[in-house]
Amino acid sequence: MNTTRVTRADIEAAAARLDGVATTTPLQLNARLSALTGAAVYLKREDLQPVRSYKLRGAYNFISQLATDVRARGVVCASAGNHAQGVAMACALLGIDGWAYLPRTTPRQKRDRIEALGEGRVEIRATGDTYDEASDAAAAFAASNGAALVPAFDALDTIAGQGTVIREIEGQLGRSPDVLVVPIGGGGLLAGSAAWLSDQATPPRLVGVEPAGAASMAAAVRAGLPVPLDTLDTFVDGAAVRQVGAHTYAHAAASGVELLTVTEGELCTEMIALYQADGIIAEPAGALSSTALGQLGDLRDQTVVCVLSGGNNDLSRYPEILERSLVHLGLKHYFLVEFPQEPGALRGFLDHALGPEDDITLFEYVKRSNRETGPALVGIELARREDIGPLLDRLAGMSLVVEQVQPDHALFRFLV
Repeated sequence: MNTTRVTRADIEAAAARLDGVATTTPLQLNARLSALTGAAVYLKREDLQPVRSYKLRGAYNFISQLATDVRARGVVCASAGNHAQGVAMACALLGIDGWAYLPRTTPRQKRDRIEALGEGRVEIRATGDTYDEASDAAAAFAASNGAALVPAFDALDTIAGQGTVIREIEGQLGRSPDVLVVPIGGGGLLAGSAAWLSDQATPPRLVGVEPAGAASMAAAVRAGLPVPLDTLDTFVDGAAVRQVGAHTYAHAAASGVELLTVTEGELCTEMIALYQADGIIAEPAGALSSTALGQLGDLRDQTVVCVLSGGNNDLSRYPEILERSLVHLGLKHYFLVEFPQEPGALRGFLDHALGPEDDITLFEYVKRSNRETGPALVGIELARREDIGPLLDRLAGMSLVVEQVQPDHALFRFLV
């Protein structure tokens, strides 16, 4: 292994180790995204790996090279869920004991899969609220117990394993795509892709996509080195990393990658489209790359590959995903309304405020008292985005005190 940078030879060696372990996942032409862009848009379906993400590639490539005496002490990792599944499967295949440190916010679905894939060999330890807190705990455990730390992204062997994704894409296409779009959490997949493409005379356009609330690679590029984010939104749990790695940053900085961010609302809308139109269950991080296609400019007649990186999505999250999508599309709005405490007040609101296709989805008194008025929180879903103007006009014409709850309102975070 090159001591500073991953090479194509390293990725070829990783592919040989992964033969019979990782699945050669489909590269599927997507009719919906192709029609939207005018390009031939392919999805690299890494959600169809045995662990439902590409993370198996890096984890197995790293662990399989550990010396026998190191394996005997076991391995430990920190993960938002997907990397730990890769580690768990590797432990089961190689007969190694392991420990997985996860944020307490890790969805139950991912925890259950780690236990199943580890076949009794991996102990889960939930700690902290973010990946970075789990990472600190895993490092402390490794230092005190002698277990080998398996980095989720910032190790050359991990990066080489993730690089087998683009190697596989080229083999399936018969050439490089014109545009390769990958999600970014800690940057392992981006770094592996950059390493594979680095010696091409005319490499494809490489695009990395981060959540707007966790854009740690963009922060590193601005600063000239990896730096921690001041705030971190953990909704996109598979990509919520406060600081990218030194190795992953070095590969990204040398690659000329274009960095984009997408909002939670955009991401949720794409997740729903993937499910309803394409029959694909994607986790938030898995939908990052295809969500960003609208930001790439004119793609007509180009071949574009988006890596759909994971499908470990807890079913219980879909109501929140739908809610965030409706808000993003301008179809869901919330209001604080001061209702007079008299009979017929709510009926008057229903008769005069709502349009024929508007629907109340939430009505809850914020505070009941004996005062002349009582504040209520009202959620209204519209049939069309443009219906908000007439609704606001009707509300303004009523003898009620009405305040629209905007996304930056302190109350909004309790609603979505």
